[in-house]
Amino acid sequence: MGRVFLDFCCCCDRTLTFSGSYGLNRNFKHYLMRFPLCLCRVFLQMHSHNHILDRSLSRRHFLQFAGLSTAVGSVGYSRVHKPEPSLHQQDALTLPRQVSNRTSVVVIGGGLAGLASAYELSQRGFEVTLLEKAPQLGGKIASWDIQVGEESMRMEHGFHGFFPQYYNLKSIEQELSIRENFVSLESYAVVYKDRYKPEVFKPSHSAFPWNVVDLGVSSHNSLRWGINLTKFAHWKVFREIVGFQPVKSYERLDDLSVAEWVKEDFPRGLYDLYFLPFAKSSLNSPDRLSAGELMQFFHFYFFGNPEGLAFEGSRQDMGRSLVDPIADAIRANGGRILTEATVSELQWDKGEISGLRYHLGAGSSAVPFWVGRNELLSRDGQEVYGAGDCEYAATSDGTGVMSLTCTHQGCTVQAGDDGCFHCPCHGAVFDADGKVVSGPAQRDLERFDAVQKSEDGVQLVANDPQPQDDVTIQADYYVLAADVPGIRHLFSLSKGEMDTTLQKQVDDLEVADPFAVTRMWFDRDFDWEFSSFTSLSGYRLTDSITLYHRIQEDYVDWAQRTGGSVVELHAYCYKEAEFPTQQDLLDTFEQELYEIVPALAEATMLHRELVNQKNFAGFPPGSNATRPSSGTSTPNLMFAGDWVKMPFPCGLMERAVSSGLLATNEILQREGLQRRVLMSVMPEGVLQI
Repeated sequence: MGRVFLDFCCCCDRTLTFSGSYGLNRNFKHYLMRFPLCLCRVFLQMHSHNHILDRSLSRRHFLQFAGLSTAVGSVGYSRVHKPEPSLHQQDALTLPRQVSNRTSVVVIGGGLAGLASAYELSQRGFEVTLLEKAPQLGGKIASWDIQVGEESMRMEHGFHGFFPQYYNLKSIEQELSIRENFVSLESYAVVYKDRYKPEVFKPSHSAFPWNVVDLGVSSHNSLRWGINLTKFAHWKVFREIVGFQPVKSYERLDDLSVAEWVKEDFPRGLYDLYFLPFAKSSLNSPDRLSAGELMQFFHFYFFGNPEGLAFEGSRQDMGRSLVDPIADAIRANGGRILTEATVSELQWDKGEISGLRYHLGAGSSAVPFWVGRNELLSRDGQEVYGAGDCEYAATSDGTGVMSLTCTHQGCTVQAGDDGCFHCPCHGAVFDADGKVVSGPAQRDLERFDAVQKSEDGVQLVANDPQPQDDVTIQADYYVLAADVPGIRHLFSLSKGEMDTTLQKQVDDLEVADPFAVTRMWFDRDFDWEFSSFTSLSGYRLTDSITLYHRIQEDYVDWAQRTGGSVVELHAYCYKEAEFPTQQDLLDTFEQELYEIVPALAEATMLHRELVNQKNFAGFPPGSNATRPSSGTSTPNLMFAGDWVKMPFPCGLMERAVSSGLLATNEILQREGLQRRVLMSVMPEGVLQI
């Protein structure tokens, strides 16, 4: 066993000597509890047991480390007093809150960003029209009806967790009096397939550095973190983790992917245990995620978060728990919400948006659109375009292109050896020309004509477009709150003169690797020692498991009546080359489920659903510099969405909501009205070097 010697503690200004084996860990933990702000003890425990602290730490690095002690001491964290949330855009003057004259706003996109913007605008007296292309509101948190046997249930895009530092989202919940729609989960775990013991996170409400102390004391893997702060490379990693600065951190790290950053001398245990699972939970793969963006993500969720680790889920599906109450509030304030509203033209005049055209209904449109060629699925004699749940294939006779989206519930069909297309979710079969052979689908696959072709893709238009009554609408302001594919498509519909810089910013936006969710109903329950939502690491595909029959009330009721269980597996960002078809996804999910929960291998699967999309915002290396903000160079145009550059740390649902409120604040400022005060965690880390 290694022996540890520490002659001087730079945090508490004491001369100390530890001598002995790591077998005296109990005494070490006792020392930690006696002197919790002495960070040397924490990082000593981080140190791998097979190293000896060397004396090669330079004077400069020693002084840097000593400076951390001063920084930590100055913030005054304790278990009874924590920093308050940081405030953003707090106006110094008291300004009017309500608009005094007729002012109209069109919001395009009914996800969280668009809903948040429309909600605040309607509260302030604006005439709001919200347009959503899908049949239901919510975007990535939408829910819809499905049929499970003889019962109607609700399906979603995957489980969503609510953290206590989602200040802006929670402020809307508070205003709508819907806090009872959410239930606290007692803990959540990260379970590793190999090498490491599970990590269990519980609500401790401990901010930095207490969260590090708590984690070091409670973790079963703390002696495998591999951090050696006497190594300059490890010191630099530590500096980035606890010293996030929005400008400097991005300058240092944004041009590197996470995979590139960690491939050299990086604490391997730290990466395996925390960086890898939490990087993927951003829905971006480490090889395509900016290291600067990951540091912002870590700062928001852990090191800069004064609320500690806690977690909530929704009592019902997200539609009923969150989306519907926000939509009801918009309507109650006079706002219009139109679903199945497809924008067909974005009109520009003198550098501003002068209006737009849209039509209602789910029928096919005569508006051409581009889709990229899918090199992974295209084979000799069969060209495939698009990805995820929006794939298209050239017809067998070569006269056109047909959608591969099953007309039953939207899964992607795939070609079988019999020459037909089969739905992997519910068994519908279509012939080579897309006509229904057997149900449950009732409508043929949609057909398109190819207007133009290029090496990268094809421009399609509906083969038999339904007559549409286009509506022209004009407004004082426009908030574009679509996802990345949606915002690109909207700009492709532009007519007239627009800002070329803005167009370039939109063109530079990227989409992350696709995500997939499968939810499976079984005829029996099973024992599970971890949290009802558990992150998983080390599997080819699966990144998390959710036990819906222990969280959401409808599923709890179903399980109690039937004795069954409902399990959801989520792949946050899988590689299409490894799983090119939805059948590959379903087969791998099922195989891995039986590894994760062996008891279900003997159970009967009663039903399954699949969600497979490629529309989450990508944050690749180098993208921060060109990412557009909420306010744009066009005076009457604002952006909202989880892809917008944010002025304060945030992530996932909180990022979407905050971007919508920032877009609204841009309009309020232009109208001379009081802006909504937004909140976040500490804007910067405590170690500023």
